[in-house]
Amino acid sequence: MKKLVNILSCLAVIAMLASCGGKQNKVPNSMVYRPLGDTGLQVSEISIGCAAFGKLDTAQCRAFMQVALDSGVNYIDIYDPDPIVRSNIGYALQGRRDEMIIQGHIGCWWNGDDYERTRDVEKCKIGFEDLLNRLGTDHIEVGMIHIVDDPNEWDTLVNSPYMEYVKQLKAEGKIQHIGVSSHNVAAALKAVKSGIVEVIMFSINPAFDRVTADNSVWNPESFKNMLPGIDPMRVEFFDYCTQHHIGVTNMKTFGGGGRLLDAERSPLGFALTVDQCNAYVLAKPCVSTSICGACTIDELLADLHYLHATEAEKDYNTALNNGGNTAKASTGCTYCNHCAPCPQGIQIAKVNQLLDKAEVAKAQGQPVPDDVKQAYEALDHHASECTHCGSCVGRCPFSVNVPERMDAAKEIFGK
Repeated sequence: MKKLVNILSCLAVIAMLASCGGKQNKVPNSMVYRPLGDTGLQVSEISIGCAAFGKLDTAQCRAFMQVALDSGVNYIDIYDPDPIVRSNIGYALQGRRDEMIIQGHIGCWWNGDDYERTRDVEKCKIGFEDLLNRLGTDHIEVGMIHIVDDPNEWDTLVNSPYMEYVKQLKAEGKIQHIGVSSHNVAAALKAVKSGIVEVIMFSINPAFDRVTADNSVWNPESFKNMLPGIDPMRVEFFDYCTQHHIGVTNMKTFGGGGRLLDAERSPLGFALTVDQCNAYVLAKPCVSTSICGACTIDELLADLHYLHATEAEKDYNTALNNGGNTAKASTGCTYCNHCAPCPQGIQIAKVNQLLDKAEVAKAQGQPVPDDVKQAYEALDHHASECTHCGSCVGRCPFSVNVPERMDAAKEIFGK
C-alpha cells in the first residue's frame, strides 16, 4: 500500500510539472544575485516564504519548488512549524538541497494543533531538530531569532538561555549565520547594533515605511496619520545595515496578505502592482532579497516577472506621488537612497543629509559644524561633480529637486 501511495505521489508530481511546461509558465533564468551582507552568500533578488504553504499538498509543493529552483530562486524562509509543511518542503528539495539557501527560525513550536512563538529552550531544541529532520539536512544557512518586535525584549534575550542555545547551534555548525526577524524598527536597530546578528528579516514597503516606531504596523489606526515621508528611524536602520554590511531579507513586500495590491485594503488608499512593490524594496541598497509569499505557480511567476519588467512597469514613483494625499506630500530628502545610483558616483542621500545639518546651523546663525565639514570632505565624490542629468529626480519618491540641492551643497561646502 505504501509503495502504491509513493507511485501515485510521483505520478502527481510528474503531471503537475508537465502542466507547468506550457509557454505561459516558462520563465527565463535571468535571476540577479546580491550579497547577503558579509555572510559570503549570494542570494536571489526574488525569494520565497512559506506562510501559505499549508494550502499545498506534497505534489503541489514539489512542482512549485521545481519551478522556483529552475528560475534561479535560491533562498527560502521557513518559519512554519507545521510538520506537514516542513515535510513537504523537505520532499520538494530532495536532490536539490545544495541549490537552496535556507533561512529557518528558532522559537517556532508546534503544539499539535497550531503554531506558537516560544523562548523555552527545550521547546526550541525539539522544534529546531524537527526542522532539520523534516528538511533532510544537517544544517541551515541562516538561523533566525524568531520575531523580536519589542526593544525591551531584545535586551532580555541578549544574555538569556535562549540566546546561548542560538550561539550553541552556530558553534556546532547547525546554523552558519545568526539572524533575527522583526517588524519594529526600534527593536531591529537594537538587534543589528548588538554585533550578534549578521542577517535581519525586516518588513519594508511604502506603507510601513511611513509608520513611526511607536505605532504597530498591524494596527489599522497607525495608517491614519502616516508620515509624508519615510520614518527617520527607518532611515537610520537602512543606513546602518548598509554601512555595516548587515544582510536584509525583506518580508511583507506586499503589505502582509497582499494588502498593497488591493485598493480597498491598501493602507495607502490605492493599489500598487507586484512589480512596483518589489522594485520599491529592491531599490534600497541594504536589501539583499525580497521574500514573496507565493503559494501557486502563477503567483510565483508574477513575482519573477520583476526580473524582466520594463522600467515603466517597475515605476512606483508615479504611483506614490499621484496616488493619494498621504503619498503626495514631500518633506524633502529622507535619505532613502532610492535616487541611487548616481552616474557620477555621488552619494546623494549622504550629501543631502550633511547639507541639511549645515543649513540648520546657518539658520541658527552658527557656522557649519567641523564634523559635518569633515564628513563632507571625506566623501569620494562631491556635489560639484553633479551634471544635472536628472536620472535621480525620476527615481525620487518625494519629488526632491536633487540638482538644486547639489548646487546648494556646492555653495556651502565649496566643492
